[in-house]
Amino acid sequence: MSELDYKIIVGLEIHVQLATRTKMFCGCELVFAAEPNSRVCPVCLGLPGALPVMNRQAVEFAILTASALNCKIAEFTKWDRKSYYYPDLPKNYQISQYDLPVGENGFIEIPIAEGQTKKIRILRVHLEEDAGKNLHGENFSQVDLNRAGTPLMEIVTQPDMNSPQEVSTLAVELQRIVRFLGASEADMQKGHMRFEPNVNVVIKKDGSEFKTPITEIKNLNSFKALEKGTAFEVKRQLNEFLDSGEVAKSGNKKTFGWDDTRGVTVLQREKEEAHDYRYFPDPDLVPVVVNEKWLADIKSGLCELPLAMQKRFTADYSLGDYDAGVLTADKDTALFFDNAVKAGGDAKRICNFITQTGLKIANEKGCRVSELGISPQRLAELAKLLDAGTVSATAAAAIFEKMTQSDEMPQQIAESLNLIQKSDADELKKIVDDVITANQQAVEDAKCDGKKTKKAYGFLMGQVMQKTKGTANPQIVAKIMDERLKSI
Repeated sequence: MSELDYKIIVGLEIHVQLATRTKMFCGCELVFAAEPNSRVCPVCLGLPGALPVMNRQAVEFAILTASALNCKIAEFTKWDRKSYYYPDLPKNYQISQYDLPVGENGFIEIPIAEGQTKKIRILRVHLEEDAGKNLHGENFSQVDLNRAGTPLMEIVTQPDMNSPQEVSTLAVELQRIVRFLGASEADMQKGHMRFEPNVNVVIKKDGSEFKTPITEIKNLNSFKALEKGTAFEVKRQLNEFLDSGEVAKSGNKKTFGWDDTRGVTVLQREKEEAHDYRYFPDPDLVPVVVNEKWLADIKSGLCELPLAMQKRFTADYSLGDYDAGVLTADKDTALFFDNAVKAGGDAKRICNFITQTGLKIANEKGCRVSELGISPQRLAELAKLLDAGTVSATAAAAIFEKMTQSDEMPQQIAESLNLIQKSDADELKKIVDDVITANQQAVEDAKCDGKKTKKAYGFLMGQVMQKTKGTANPQIVAKIMDERLKSI
């Protein structure tokens, strides 16, 4: 495509399942992978005479998220019926918000190259209920209505992204935000987040500008699929232009699915326009009026957001962007790190303990690092032992693992496991002298030039560590060894 001068334009719609205990308009419990059609009632089945009741927690989660995204929060909003028929939508309409969303006209900042950020405008944040799920067999279809009525928050961005990478970066950042806020578990393997990019391309050729029709890719459920699907759709639109020399006439927006096996987008249908859904206010639900006190109570749940915390970790603690990003992928892990540093631990030491040892153990146990049973204060004490040379890095990792099984302080564990490093210079000088006396050939080789020197030196150091059962402070041993070899 190098011969074309073009610009990618992408807006994104994100559906987020909110972390409520029950559905949006009824008391049915939300349970992942429950027996099909076991979490349904007359309301979510759309039976005649059943009346919906709004889930207050879902509304508060949506307002909290919209506030974090710098949106203007609506003082008055209402519920609308969005009419369409699918087997997994028993009422033949979806309760949603049309012209009066919870929040609108906000923005989010995403990290881009070289520590810079880019502002992506948020068009709106609104609430709606999810449909059920169709299960298709070879000769039949089944419907599971457990998801019907699940509270969804839809976040719609302006078309401000200009690459597939920016699209996936935005999705990652939104996942971190809703998790930090506690608004959603945002587990894509459980269908908690789904992405629908709206893609088109502006092409400049021979002094003219061509805009390809906007297409929407439906229900992407991973960052990888989102990035690859967006990239392919850009490529498809450009190839279509190259083949025809013109852009297709714009009609209704087309929707595509993503075939992950073949790595291609597949045309599904023409998308309905707003008037096709016949929106009208739901007569069974009262409007939502947000007064100042309620809004203040909700906003009290705002916290330091992940990107801001990531920037603080790099600025205040001199961490790299990658390590700071790993730590802030999870709020509890980030706070655990932050509190351990505030308790007196060196930031880079604490970071290494968490990323190199803690996350591995936590993954094996199926929990967070903060749930391993190690307090920030105890982790800070372990970092101090390592900084002081009291224990080695290898010993510190072993102590960390033991700390997940015991309430003892790191010093006690180090002593009980005989992991305290020997740093007494007089004692170590005697051991070094004994090793030199017993290994004259290695001493001669260590004084030569070339590869033999390094190998012999390593052998002598190893003999000292073996005699001390690995407890000798290697820095002090190296200093003594250098002095002894120079004097021979």
